[in-house]
Amino acid sequence: MEEEKKDEELKETQQVTAGETTSETEPDVQEKEEKVLTVEEQLEAANAEIVSLKDQLLRKIAEFDNYRKRTIKEKTDLILNGGEKAIVSILPVIDDMERALKNRESSDDVNAILEGVELIYKKFIDILAKQGVSVIETKEADFDVDIHEAVAQLPAPTPELKGKVMDCTLTGYKLNEKVIRHAQVVVGV
Repeated sequence: MEEEKKDEELKETQQVTAGETTSETEPDVQEKEEKVLTVEEQLEAANAEIVSLKDQLLRKIAEFDNYRKRTIKEKTDLILNGGEKAIVSILPVIDDMERALKNRESSDDVNAILEGVELIYKKFIDILAKQGVSVIETKEADFDVDIHEAVAQLPAPTPELKGKVMDCTLTGYKLNEKVIRHAQVVVGV
């Protein structure tokens, strides 16, 4: 008896599931078609996003290329015209030298000419100082390989002058604390 009940229940469930499958197959097909449409819509949206991103990428590449070209041009201009400020500041010294040369021919006073040359020299040194150029001091300084270049060594007349600069043969200069020309010196040993 129990077996008969189980067989009947099994048949009923099979009939119910068979009825459900036939009724479910039609909506499943519709759902799949809707999903296919949704997938197609998603594909179109993805393609539209790809086109948009490609456009943005191309614009950024072009923008970066323009930036790179602009900076190269600015660097080139800086290299070509970077010394303009220094040159313009030196022009008055050239004017003074021209005037001194003209006055040299008409003046017999040597002291006045020497005084004029000294004034021009001081003016030139002041202009260089405004540009950041300074003279490397060597008088009674300790020998320093970072700023001095030893061109000769002489016996020191006193023990205090050993390792010190005794004479300067060529003045050295710094530009904003960077040595641009080492001072050539005679060192006591």
